[in-house]
Amino acid sequence: MRALNESFQAKIPGQYVVIGLMSGTSLDGLDLARVLFRPEGHEGWRFELMDKDTLPYPEEWREKLASAHRLPAFDLLRLHSQYGTYLGECVRDLFRPGFEEYADFVASHGHTVHHRPDQGVTFQLGSGDALARAARLPVYWDFRSHDVALGGQGAPLVPVADHLLFGQFDACLNLGGFANVSSPWEPRPIVLVEAINHSRVENPARRQAFDICPVNFVANLLARRLGREYDPEGQIGRQGQLLPDLLRQLDDLPFYRLNGPKSLGREWVETAFMPLLEAHPAPVEDLLRTFYEHAARQIAQHLPRPAASKVLATGGGALNSFLLERIRKHADAQVVLPERAIIDYKEAIAFAFLGLLRHLGQHNVWACVTGASADSCSGLLSLP
Repeated sequence: MRALNESFQAKIPGQYVVIGLMSGTSLDGLDLARVLFRPEGHEGWRFELMDKDTLPYPEEWREKLASAHRLPAFDLLRLHSQYGTYLGECVRDLFRPGFEEYADFVASHGHTVHHRPDQGVTFQLGSGDALARAARLPVYWDFRSHDVALGGQGAPLVPVADHLLFGQFDACLNLGGFANVSSPWEPRPIVLVEAINHSRVENPARRQAFDICPVNFVANLLARRLGREYDPEGQIGRQGQLLPDLLRQLDDLPFYRLNGPKSLGREWVETAFMPLLEAHPAPVEDLLRTFYEHAARQIAQHLPRPAASKVLATGGGALNSFLLERIRKHADAQVVLPERAIIDYKEAIAFAFLGLLRHLGQHNVWACVTGASADSCSGLLSLP
């Protein structure tokens, strides 16, 4: 592994350097971002992306992660520890010796294996204890479980960072394994809990966010039928023909009629989405073309309506020029692409920020986004 940028700004009281780790469901690789955060104003923060890298998974790890959901309990827990060690070694090896002085702590998303918030279950692979031991740094991890215990979806988690780090945009659109959007919500009271004395405890909603539809998770599955890991810039799908019957079936899936908060996971794709694609004996090019049209239509209807609205688009799907064309065709808002580093590392930056808020004892998961009974300061702490 190559060493990252060795420059480092001297520690200043009140600022923090955090290493954020993000592994997506599409198995593209592990994103690592070393981020400097400085407070600004009453509740604002500024950030500087100091170092970053994406480590493609070796084939061995790709296979382990892809099949982890089928493992029996003991084998899954063993892999949980092994993967945590692997993450810690990636952090350790990516920096030159003495890197512990170059960061305050690590914040790790983990790799989602099971996500069934309707049954009170979510599980992100990657033991924080094993990670902390291998990286020799404190680690904040498992940011979803507490919210799920409070009745929430445990997702999306990034909207807190959208609000405090990217608040200049009217909405933030993430095109990763799944598409999700977050945008400001007109402040209005929402009921969080009902106290024993039956008084209602209310809190102003600050943002709305939810998963929209699959993106890279499904596109990559289809591309692999042709021996490709992904569809570069949507070129394969661009060559295909639209399948109107399939498009109607996809658009008619019950999930799309649900109001938020709502979230998606591998389980839904396998049981509800992919069977529709597999029932069509069409070329992969046609399936991809139809899937992109479906995703673009679903995404566009959840973006702000005023034409002057600016939507920040990030994640691997933002590099799919054909998908972006179709979204812009159906959307009223302006879809803006930032610099490449933000496209690639926004989620790693966001989880570094969630770790920082957890470190400071501040709410990092909002009930107005997840549907939980209360805002929470979520994440476990593991020490080296």
